[in-house]
Amino acid sequence: MGIIRKTQSVTLLLNEFQNTTGAISVIELIKRLNSKINKTTIYRVLDKLEEDGALHSFLDKDGITWYAKCNGCSKSEHIDIHPHFQCTDCGKIDCLSLEITIPKIPNREVIASQILIQGKCETCYL
Repeated sequence: MGIIRKTQSVTLLLNEFQNTTGAISVIELIKRLNSKINKTTIYRVLDKLEEDGALHSFLDKDGITWYAKCNGCSKSEHIDIHPHFQCTDCGKIDCLSLEITIPKIPNREVIASQILIQGKCETCYL
């Protein structure tokens, strides 16, 4: 079940993604919002926003969950499938506008896939 009503917690979390094109770790969201929302509520609302197709999540190289805005997704279908890039120097993570085709695997149904590309970002590369 997704977001039924837009509570203060939902609004606060969505506002964190308004002015960013990159991803935000759950750890960073908890740090930013700990004086306004408790950690359990943050996790619960993030799960519901992901169910609704407003956000997508993925794991970084250390197993930490990151969230970013979806583009064109809905509760019934996540169509915004793309790789993510993590800088090995500064840790910054970006969504990449690259189309990746996940191959069909005989006798299997692929439900989800995550691709994390690691290297140096535009700032650290120079």
